[in-house]
Amino acid sequence: MKNILILVLLISSAAVQADKLVTLNQAQSQNLGIEVGPLQQIKDAPVLDAPAKVSIPPKNDYIVSTLYAGLIKKISVTVGDTVKKGQILAIINSPELLKLQQHHLTAVNEVTLSKAEFLRDEKLHSEGVISDRRWLKTAMSHQVSQSYVNETRQLLAAAGFSKKQISSLESKHNISSQLYITSPITGVVLERMVKSGQRADALAPLFHVANLKQLWLDISLPQQRAQEISVGDRVSILGSDMNAYIVLLGQNVNETTQTVLARAVIVGNNHQLRAGQVLSVKISKTNDATMYQVPSAALVKLDGMSTVFVKTSAGFMAKTVQVLGKNSQNWIVSGALKETDTIALKGTVALKANLLGLGGDE
Repeated sequence: MKNILILVLLISSAAVQADKLVTLNQAQSQNLGIEVGPLQQIKDAPVLDAPAKVSIPPKNDYIVSTLYAGLIKKISVTVGDTVKKGQILAIINSPELLKLQQHHLTAVNEVTLSKAEFLRDEKLHSEGVISDRRWLKTAMSHQVSQSYVNETRQLLAAAGFSKKQISSLESKHNISSQLYITSPITGVVLERMVKSGQRADALAPLFHVANLKQLWLDISLPQQRAQEISVGDRVSILGSDMNAYIVLLGQNVNETTQTVLARAVIVGNNHQLRAGQVLSVKISKTNDATMYQVPSAALVKLDGMSTVFVKTSAGFMAKTVQVLGKNSQNWIVSGALKETDTIALKGTVALKANLLGLGGDE
């Protein structure tokens, strides 16, 4: 550092300009030991490798169950089958379903009678034949009957009855103990928890169905490096041409593994992946601005800002850059630079001292 200071003091013609230009000729640059090289532009910057697990978005993942207990009469699908929304997965004989249909028909009959009473008393009240109290009682009774019908209709819908089936039940009064278990989505059967002839309890899981067209990667980041990753960074799956992009960074650290969750959404065809699969991924830094990689020796701090020295015909121009990350040997930066720029790779400490008019202290 003392040698550098002596050399700086000997260069009487070197001057600091208002635009942060260090004026040096070729001989002075050589005396300071400054070495230059071309600026290297990159499209993305590998940051780190990490393990990841393939997961299914919650909105595409379903456990199919039944609201009413019964005996499983038939199973129509097995693990691995592709199913469509509304497709029958199984048929259950359920005595409880018979009771629900009977309650619904009773409610329909009651609302029919209450409606007739409502229309009659409405006319009598308008003519002043009956009191307000009786009219109010009749109207409230009709509202209660309607509410009960709506309740039993919703229970039938929750049990898997379509609007057409409910309408048929109300018009034909044909009740059945057969409960049809259907798929809530178009997807793949990942798990079957029951067999034909087995009793199924209410709310017990029967099938696991998922839509696998969209998959996530749940990545475990070492907590000490989590700050290097940003939303939007690219994730490549090792041994594959598939890519993903970070959409979420966890806000807590797993106490057992001391890792932070990063979630990435896979883009394009993901037919090579399986839910629950564990694999290795590489995370690369991406940025809307053009990125460059520079060696550590080329980067200095000026007024707290990261800076590189760009060679000009008059000497070296100090330019502020933004540090985006680091790979094994180089810093990844962006700023007001051009791919054709030549920068100082070594001797930047001397350039900084010259620019500040200081020396060994810097």
